[in-house]
Amino acid sequence: MVETNVCTVCGGTGWKIVDKDGLEGAERCECLLTDRTGRLLTKAAIPPMYKNASFDNFSTLPENPVTHRSLQTAVSVAAVYSREFPFGTKKQGLLFIGDPGTGKTHLAVSVLKRLMARGFECVFFDYQNLLERLRSSYDSASGSAHREAYQFALDCEVLMLDDLGAHRVSDWVEDTVTSLITYRYNNNKALIATTNLRDAEAGDAPIPGGVGGDVGSRYYLTERIGSRARSRLFEMCRVVTTRGVDDYRLRKGR
Repeated sequence: MVETNVCTVCGGTGWKIVDKDGLEGAERCECLLTDRTGRLLTKAAIPPMYKNASFDNFSTLPENPVTHRSLQTAVSVAAVYSREFPFGTKKQGLLFIGDPGTGKTHLAVSVLKRLMARGFECVFFDYQNLLERLRSSYDSASGSAHREAYQFALDCEVLMLDDLGAHRVSDWVEDTVTSLITYRYNNNKALIATTNLRDAEAGDAPIPGGVGGDVGSRYYLTERIGSRARSRLFEMCRVVTTRGVDDYRLRKGR
């Protein structure tokens, strides 16, 4: 027989008895939310590299005052969003813009985890992988898994797109990204995205050759996802920048 753990508070019923002003009543037990959070974490498909990512273990580099202030601001915006979502902000999403290795994905995943702890359904998608899965879905031999993945990206409560724009632009890519972002915008569904790309509205100037050997980072966001998708993205997301922060991987090697 398989042994199961039964909640000691509610005895497995999902309800606990509480006393309010001398009157007894029943309310939902915290164990239900804990179980739901576990299921949501599994379904979110966060990569193993970011399994332990959280606000608690994100370094704001106190040894560098300028960088420290920049990262502190990024953490503060992300934490407030994850605490007050969906009512605390006019914009339903976050767009993390910065150079490679500056903590964008770590912060974005930290937001996802906070939201799932509050019971929201979230999913992590690598941008390029999502496009490849969608392209494969047109092959009749690929089955339904890829089509279902895209439908989930459309309909889940909170979608995270990591490394947005990390794909050579084409009419198909531009139309697909515009369709995805517009659908979520029109249906008031949150989007959290990270990108190494540049954008003038975020205070970026072009850098020939890219940043830290990342050729993609020399491009502007509009060049990789199209002007329509970029415009809609900025309408629905607050920009959080980590620009100017040293690459974490390079810092570790020093």
